[in-house]
Amino acid sequence: MPELEEKNITVNRKARHDYFIVSTYEAGIVLVGTEVKSLRQHKANLLDSYAKIIDGEIWLIGAHINPYDQGNIYNHDPLRKRKLLLNKNEIRKLTKLASEKGNTLVALRLYFKGGKIKVELGVAKGKKSYDKREDIAKKDAIRSMERKVKL
Repeated sequence: MPELEEKNITVNRKARHDYFIVSTYEAGIVLVGTEVKSLRQHKANLLDSYAKIIDGEIWLIGAHINPYDQGNIYNHDPLRKRKLLLNKNEIRKLTKLASEKGNTLVALRLYFKGGKIKVELGVAKGKKSYDKREDIAKKDAIRSMERKVKL
C-alpha cells in the first residue's frame, strides 16, 4: 500500500516550548465545508488550543479557523468547538492519561493526510520556567557549534 503524503496546515510550536510531550495521537476532525476551504488556504491557528473529554467524546477547543473569504451568511464560527474522531480504545487511553495529575491534551498540528484533515494530539506535562531556559540554552549551544563547524 502506498504511503499517504502528509502536508502541514499549521503547527503549534508554542506547545513544544511550554510542554513535555509524553505521547502523540492522530485524530480525524468533524468540519463544515467553509472550514475545509479555509484550511486549504492555510488560515488556521492552534495557539492556546487543547482537547477536552466531554461525555466520552473528545472535543478540540480554542482552535481558530478563519472564516472563508468567499463564504456567505452560512460561514462558520471561527472558535467553535470541534469533535475529534478517535476509536473507543484510543478515547479510553486518552481519558486515562488526561486524568493523571499534571497531564493535558494539546493540539500539536493540523495537516492533510490522503485528502483528509487530521489533528495531532499530544499528551503533555507542563514545563517549569527553568526547563524552558534549559531548552533554550541547549538550542543556542547546538547553533553555535554548527556555526563553528561551518567555518
